[in-house]
Amino acid sequence: MSQPDHLFGVYNRAPIEVERGEGANLYTKDGRRFLDFVQGIATNGLGHANPILIDAMTKQAGKLWHVSNIFRIPDQEALAERLCDDSFADQVFFTNSGTEAVECALKLARKYHAAKGNPERIDIITFEGAFHGRTYAAVNAGGNDAYLTGFGPKLPGFVHLPFGDHEALKAAASAPTAAAILVEPVQGEGGTRAVPNQCLQGLRDLCDQYGLLLMFDEIQCGMGRTGKLWSYQWSDIEPDVLMTAKALGGGFPIGACLATRDAASGMVVGAHGSTFGGNPLAMAVGLAAYNELSKPETLEHVNDVSNYLRQQLQSLISTYGDVVEEVRGKGLLVGIKVKPVNREVMAMARDAGILIAGGSDNCVRLLPPLNVTLDEAREAIGLLEKTFIAAREKAKETA
Repeated sequence: MSQPDHLFGVYNRAPIEVERGEGANLYTKDGRRFLDFVQGIATNGLGHANPILIDAMTKQAGKLWHVSNIFRIPDQEALAERLCDDSFADQVFFTNSGTEAVECALKLARKYHAAKGNPERIDIITFEGAFHGRTYAAVNAGGNDAYLTGFGPKLPGFVHLPFGDHEALKAAASAPTAAAILVEPVQGEGGTRAVPNQCLQGLRDLCDQYGLLLMFDEIQCGMGRTGKLWSYQWSDIEPDVLMTAKALGGGFPIGACLATRDAASGMVVGAHGSTFGGNPLAMAVGLAAYNELSKPETLEHVNDVSNYLRQQLQSLISTYGDVVEEVRGKGLLVGIKVKPVNREVMAMARDAGILIAGGSDNCVRLLPPLNVTLDEAREAIGLLEKTFIAAREKAKETA
């Protein structure tokens, strides 16, 4: 299938033309049906064409789509209250995307220190393998050379450290220019690695010791994806700032930066803004999605299905150890480290009838909707087994 002539050629698009979706299923223009375990990269938390979200959007679309943030927007205040009631946070800034939420957090961290008389404290400490978005500051925060090459000089004020180098971390945190530590509690694109709770505690302790802000990027691992509303809630610590997006709108573009009142103390009138962030249409859909994703029964279901998937995937490893190396992640953010090239495995999975995502460290990811059924999970395991058989046969042919 040829690539579109009139679109930037920045995507390596799969050879399917999508037409409609229903729940965990995606249908193409030529009538094929796929089990969709990508879901817009962990974005459609309630699946495709969820009737609750359709109803919320339809009702709001007939009333009011957009006004400026110079006016009060009732649903914006209502969703912010819900987010704060269910987290560590006191205040929220709404954006249109995850990368915008990261940009807000980066500005917040530096403004926090500047407002307290320490404008030299600008360094954001991040970790190898991180992914924080594609805008200029966010991509510099991630530090991946593949995303930075050709875009001119790197921005100053970012310190990238390897996982597990405690001495380097302490040196960076104690530096007089250090402002914040930014980390994904469970990496998405960066290899689906979960940060151990003791490491999160260590980051909290360092931030408290040296006066840094601890900032969690939960754009992919938040909103119930790991079996708790927020991934950090598996630990005993809380961040100062958290970024969320993706499933927050159930597929509608919404992001948010959550913070304690102290952390957000520098974000005064005029310090930041957004034209579309928090608009009435987005907030109506966001409230509807949040109401469903935050239900205890939804989170319990995530744990039930994810436990089944992991158990079955471990069984597949014992049978297809020549293809599958390791299962990673947490909840329904499932990473599978494979031995063949991961893009080849993704293509074989597509041929078998299941869509899966890629990731660094030669991983593939399973990112089903959080309301995926056990029957759909069983189907996924069967299709993945077909995929691993195909990968094994291809390896034999090329040996």
